[in-house]
Amino acid sequence: MAESVDVIVIGAGIGGLTTAALLQERGFSTVVFEKNRFPGGSCSSFRKRGYTFDAGASVFYGFCEDDSMGTLNLHTRIFRKLGEPLQTISDPVQIHYHMPAGFEVLAWRDRNRFLESLGRRFPHEKEGIRRFYDELESVYDILNALPAGSLEDVMHLAAVGVQHPLKAAALGVKTLFSMGKTARRYLQDPELLRFIDLEAYSWAVQDAVSTPLVNAGICLADRHHGGINYPAGGSGAIAEALVRGLVKFGGSIRYGAEVTKVIVENGAAVGVRLQGNEEVRARAVVSNATVWDTFGRLVDDPRLKVPEDRYLKAPSWFQIWLGVDGAKIPPGFMMHHIIVDEWANYDKLGGTIYFSAPTVLDPSLAPPGKHLLHLFLTAETWQWDQYDDRSSEYQDAKEAFARSIIKRVETLLPGLQDAVELMVTATPQTHVRYLNRRDGSYGPLLKPGQNILQKPQNRTPVKNLYAVGDSTFPGQGVIAVTYSGISCASYIARKLGQALEYL
Repeated sequence: MAESVDVIVIGAGIGGLTTAALLQERGFSTVVFEKNRFPGGSCSSFRKRGYTFDAGASVFYGFCEDDSMGTLNLHTRIFRKLGEPLQTISDPVQIHYHMPAGFEVLAWRDRNRFLESLGRRFPHEKEGIRRFYDELESVYDILNALPAGSLEDVMHLAAVGVQHPLKAAALGVKTLFSMGKTARRYLQDPELLRFIDLEAYSWAVQDAVSTPLVNAGICLADRHHGGINYPAGGSGAIAEALVRGLVKFGGSIRYGAEVTKVIVENGAAVGVRLQGNEEVRARAVVSNATVWDTFGRLVDDPRLKVPEDRYLKAPSWFQIWLGVDGAKIPPGFMMHHIIVDEWANYDKLGGTIYFSAPTVLDPSLAPPGKHLLHLFLTAETWQWDQYDDRSSEYQDAKEAFARSIIKRVETLLPGLQDAVELMVTATPQTHVRYLNRRDGSYGPLLKPGQNILQKPQNRTPVKNLYAVGDSTFPGQGVIAVTYSGISCASYIARKLGQALEYL
């Protein structure tokens, strides 16, 4: 007989682990299957020659111990519930933006300091700047007042509607607007509007007009409340804490266990088949794969494939990890940077360089006297399809491209190339190999004009099969997939007869 549990989660990304840990804490037997030998997906860490590198994410919201600060501290609340506290280091600046013509902006955690610095650069827009960011603050105030739960859970929606009728109605209206169109109600300066586009692009990989106002209200307001906080020991500490919580309450995670198929009988998901043909049965199955991988690879039903034109596809990344001589990083250097050489190319593949230096906050991540740097920029698999990824030509092409990016970063850190002592690179093909994502993509993006509620939710067309992660509402980013995990766990728990308590 096949093993049987209450819930199976496919993939140990942050969304999947959040779902699994919360359900197991509630008493549902849960198992996570992960093809790799480590948890976290793109929010994991890897070690090489004494350095601990972030595999992907490094800007983290949701960590704040002081509930009175008006913060959406979802991570902190989850880890409290699991009894697994996580040490973090506060970052005074979310991102240091470096833009054409010497235009620089530091997105300070101190909101007034940030707004005043923008006002000094654009004195003629000072009032409009504050009114625009006040709009984001108003969205945030609404979201912060509402308990996290599933938008597909009628009982949850009814409770929110009864307890917070005005805020719920106001949020419904806010979902109709984009960040960019809202900005243009208050601002006219072309350079300032380009910066607003870059504020959206920094986390949504879309311009402000294409970015829902609700999403912007989370990411661009919470940095001034809970702030940006980096987990001590690197990004992998988040996934490891979720795994500890899962296991503490009796759940399990199986590494090196790749799910090849969701078993569907009579229109309902009843379990999964692993590589090697082992089957495990469950009352509910949760996919942390992309919407295209779930309904193109795991579920064998061509009728359920997502039409190619329904959403835009988020890009993948070319990544560079560097170990460098510590003397190259000047005192007062911030952790997160974004570099744009030309406005005309900022939203083109490779046009914007994302750049982090985690060791300025946590020196333990590198050997004494060293720093580590992480550079990444948008890319697609078709740019590398010409190479056999086992060939020397592929390795040479990666190194040459990486050095061209390092040269661009030397505008910020002169002589960086000569300070490099270790370099590791990854193409979109690497993301496909490790994350089992179609084209290495980070999920669907909304088209301009689409409402945020048109994002896929946790339920799917297959009964008892649910989705979680960046393919689902509210979208990309660690805090967003954490919310999707809370939402998914909440819906499943109520359906299985024991509703979750609000965080």
